[in-house]
Amino acid sequence: MNRVKPLVWALIGASDIAATRMVPAIRRVGDSIASVISADKSHAETYAIRNGILRHHWDLQTALDDPAVDAVYISSRNDQHYFQTLSSLAAGKHVLCEKPVATVLSDALEMQAAAEASGLVLAVNHHLPAAGTHRKIREMVTAGSIGKPLSINVRHSTLLPERLRSWRLSNSPGAGVVMDLSCHNASVVNPLLEGQVPLDVVASAVSHGPWGTSDIEDACSSSIHYEGEVLVDFQDSFTMPFTPSYLRINGEAGSILGHDVMTPEPLGTVVLSDSTGTREVPVSDRRHTYDITLLRFHEAVQEGARPIVDGVDAANNLAICLSILEAASSGKRQPVNHVRR
Repeated sequence: MNRVKPLVWALIGASDIAATRMVPAIRRVGDSIASVISADKSHAETYAIRNGILRHHWDLQTALDDPAVDAVYISSRNDQHYFQTLSSLAAGKHVLCEKPVATVLSDALEMQAAAEASGLVLAVNHHLPAAGTHRKIREMVTAGSIGKPLSINVRHSTLLPERLRSWRLSNSPGAGVVMDLSCHNASVVNPLLEGQVPLDVVASAVSHGPWGTSDIEDACSSSIHYEGEVLVDFQDSFTMPFTPSYLRINGEAGSILGHDVMTPEPLGTVVLSDSTGTREVPVSDRRHTYDITLLRFHEAVQEGARPIVDGVDAANNLAICLSILEAASSGKRQPVNHVRR
């Protein structure tokens, strides 16, 4: 790709993921950061100093009025994504928004419509579909390496780091394991089953509660029925430090196991089992997922390419999560409000 120029970013949200993941990635791909915005003035200042960012603001519009800024990265609380995205697009800025794109499906669709109307890019930072491992798995499924997919199992288990045990464990909109981890699973499974719509969901969610202060769900099991009679199971948890995470696709002619691939790091293996035996499949692209996401964002801004995950993709990931939460709450099967392109 021949980039016209590096992008200049404003960070909306002085977040952990921005500091630990996106600031390094933005700089690795040759871009720069003009400013960071936080409603907490003291936090904005200390965050800017700690991360080598020249300017900090506590007023969103002040940052958006900067003519040097090409794009914004939004990593605020999930319920703030909607307003901040619409404000950024209205100011003429391209947007890379953290997942989930919103907490209400109609908001997500309005965000995408606003991007289309303005001619600007709205991408959502679901990083897993960018990974070389996941791209290899999609290539294998598309090529018919395992025949028709019949079921998919996703285990996404971790121990939530202590530094992240704040709003994710609160009763605020967008908190809990489903919005945090199940949305990642959906971002992986939907493109694997491209053209096959999720129909309905059954689910159970619990609070294992080692934190002692929250009744928000920190573990969830869900089963999603897709068109073509494909059954998809998610097992998600904030409370299991020793449980491996994986993606398995089971087909009529074989199965694919992506071991340790539910991570932003360029890790994991891809193993194919079929009538000829079991063997590891080489994965050549081991670039960081956030770097790949940012480079595709450049292509979207400068060449009109589709981002790794756009607003429609993200809305459909959100739709699955909302149905999981409703199914777990009601104890009843819930339809998925999938949006067709």
